[in-house]
Amino acid sequence: MDIHNKPIQERIDWLFNHANNHSCDYSNPENWLARTRYLAEHPTAIAVLKCMDGRINIPIATNTPKGIIQPFRNLGGMFDLGWPHLGEVLASYVQNIISEGRHTMILITYHFSKGDPQRGCAGFNYDTEAAKAHTYEIKRQVEAVFGGGHQTVYPIVCGFETDEDALILHGSNGELLNMAEIKSFERDTLRPRLEALYPDMSQQMRDDLLPLIAGNLDHIEAARQKERELDIVHREWMICIGRGFDFLHMPNIALIIGPYSPSLADPIHKAAGIIESNMQAGRIPDDGFLLFASVPFQDVGVDQARAKMKSNFLCEFAAKEIRQSNPQLAEKMHVKSAVLNWQSRALEILNEEH
Repeated sequence: MDIHNKPIQERIDWLFNHANNHSCDYSNPENWLARTRYLAEHPTAIAVLKCMDGRINIPIATNTPKGIIQPFRNLGGMFDLGWPHLGEVLASYVQNIISEGRHTMILITYHFSKGDPQRGCAGFNYDTEAAKAHTYEIKRQVEAVFGGGHQTVYPIVCGFETDEDALILHGSNGELLNMAEIKSFERDTLRPRLEALYPDMSQQMRDDLLPLIAGNLDHIEAARQKERELDIVHREWMICIGRGFDFLHMPNIALIIGPYSPSLADPIHKAAGIIESNMQAGRIPDDGFLLFASVPFQDVGVDQARAKMKSNFLCEFAAKEIRQSNPQLAEKMHVKSAVLNWQSRALEILNEEH
């Protein structure tokens, strides 16, 4: 079903029905056991710093089970570990992983289109070299905070080519592993290629990175067998702000803005511009779009109450910014906020409309 062309109310109803189904699937005993088994076999935690672009969906592009990869999103994949909230969230995430005796791998991504530069990253004005340089700066920050020996936290610069959803791993030796250039019969060469790319990476981390690139190889092969014209251009019809959107386990649905930057207005304005452009180009209906805020909570009580307050704040803040920057678009805006139970992935809608 092509949900992009449905009336906005049908799209919203579909979204929350999908979120409910995701929670049921996530909490299903069989899936819980599958995740537990996967993490037992591949204990390295994997975080991805990536753009808000709805085409960038690493779990899908790597055929990774839901709930394994931890995403951090912002405009253009722009991050600064000096940002107070981002620094605290990332440090807390790593500390929790380390306390379980596990390693952490952080994929720091940039994206581009090999077919048309204008399908690249608008956050960097379609300048792939600038985006790439920024990822290396983030890598240096990660090493400054968590150590450059890479024994516990290993940052990896990773390109994402959106025409084929191909990963491009940047090795510590300056070499590249472009998964779009690997043939299916070369699958057995992936392990030695990783060893050459990251000679200082522990065996366990390499073993846990291998399923991602093998899954990406399979995904690229499958993508080449189908028509991709509508998948490689922007077709997002919702703006998400906050965290806890892993139920959107599909590409090109939403522009997702993490609550990390001290200047949230800029990515909100950019996202609104993309939605407006999608409508004007006829890639989505012009009858409306959804602004959706979500904040996860771990525990009931104070944590849940704070999550509700944060979600409502983010929702109202973003709505106000869009009304000021894109007043005509704002007339078509549907606004909802929610909190997400991190244990069950159950979504609780807080309002009908703001």
